[in-house]
Amino acid sequence: MDAVTGYFTALGLSTAAGLNAYIPLLVVGLFSRYTDLIELPAPWDHLGDPLVLGIVAAVGVADFVGDKIPIVDHVLHLLGIAVAPVAGGILALAAANALDVDPGFSAVLGVVAALATQVGRTAARPAATATTGGAGNPLVSLGEDGASGTLSVTSIVWPVVAAILAVVVLVLVVVFWRRWRAFGLRLQGRGPAAG
Repeated sequence: MDAVTGYFTALGLSTAAGLNAYIPLLVVGLFSRYTDLIELPAPWDHLGDPLVLGIVAAVGVADFVGDKIPIVDHVLHLLGIAVAPVAGGILALAAANALDVDPGFSAVLGVVAALATQVGRTAARPAATATTGGAGNPLVSLGEDGASGTLSVTSIVWPVVAAILAVVVLVLVVVFWRRWRAFGLRLQGRGPAAG
């Protein structure tokens, strides 16, 4: 695997972490433990340890359920602003070491991609809550989980496709962020539609 493809893997996994921090950690751990598709060197090989996989799975299930409940989901998203970049950085560093790419650049890429995705996701959820009275939140959350899982697996199996999907996700995050910000400004009476 060449360096560019290694960065694509890191970008895909980190973007997936911004959508759901636990799914890509589980995917990488499971793929490392049960397949030859990714071999993690120490200390990253601990991601495939059964105890670590069990802890990540337990926290992931709690997050999965909590993210379907309005108000609880907003609290989890605020916490995710700290958790997602850490997960994105861990995944990017693990990928960098497994795929022999520059760990410094990979880590920065991972933290930024995960944080940007998480912030956009956090900003978009209040709009979903406001427009659907919270009824749409579980569907939005399931979509985020599905996208995170798809992006996680694709990052390992087809890194180039994962990079394209990650760019699409990041563009959507920017679009949602700008629309949410414009909506907020209109509500405050400062937007273009207020005059």
